[in-house]
Amino acid sequence: MPHRYFTTEISNGTATLRGADAHHLSRVMRGKLGDTVILCDGNAVEYTATITGFGPETVEFSVEPGYPSAAEPSVEVTLFVGYPKQDKLEQVIRHGVELGCTHFVPFFSRYCVAAPKKEEQKNERYNRIAFEAAKQCGRGVLPDVALPLPNFGALCRSLEGYDLVLFCYELGGAPLRQLLADAKPADGQRLKIALITGAEGGFAAEEAEMAANAGVKTVGLGPRILRCETAPLAVLSAVMTLTGNLE
Repeated sequence: MPHRYFTTEISNGTATLRGADAHHLSRVMRGKLGDTVILCDGNAVEYTATITGFGPETVEFSVEPGYPSAAEPSVEVTLFVGYPKQDKLEQVIRHGVELGCTHFVPFFSRYCVAAPKKEEQKNERYNRIAFEAAKQCGRGVLPDVALPLPNFGALCRSLEGYDLVLFCYELGGAPLRQLLADAKPADGQRLKIALITGAEGGFAAEEAEMAANAGVKTVGLGPRILRCETAPLAVLSAVMTLTGNLE
């Protein structure tokens, strides 16, 4: 398989790769004139590219006409994740990218064990993790990680624009399969789904009530208690399976 790289500098049959990826291709992989790689513009379009030259910090290519990335799911999923302690959020981001999630939004809630600390610095790291995971697994877009929301109320105020919002609650709820079957995309194209999972302490009763008042659909994830780093990946996998994106 050819190596894959993201670049936005693609036009008129040529492309340029810069920075760390250019260094990786030219110095680490020892790329040569005539070698072929796959370039992606970050908007789900891929290009077969042939190396035509090297600069001090760049690699130049000729590119064939672009084609849609086969790696992008038919649904656009945003994962709202209760902020966990230690490195659990990194695990969720890395594996969530592999499973097809496009956006990650951490949030603090009443029973979160973690507390805000150096979040802008952490966010840079989280987005690097998402970027590297996207390259590794062959994604056609660059998933993003937002700065954390300060509380559950802020989360509820940010739920407009989705076709379906699913609140994963330990007390159970409606069947996930039926909710997905009934959902229709407002734009007639890709279904936009938001998934909400909690941190180690779960959700307070008033937060569940806030979610219901915001119009979200409450779902359960089976009779077993899932860890906070397991739940988002479990529901994401279920959504991808039930929408035909793991076939």
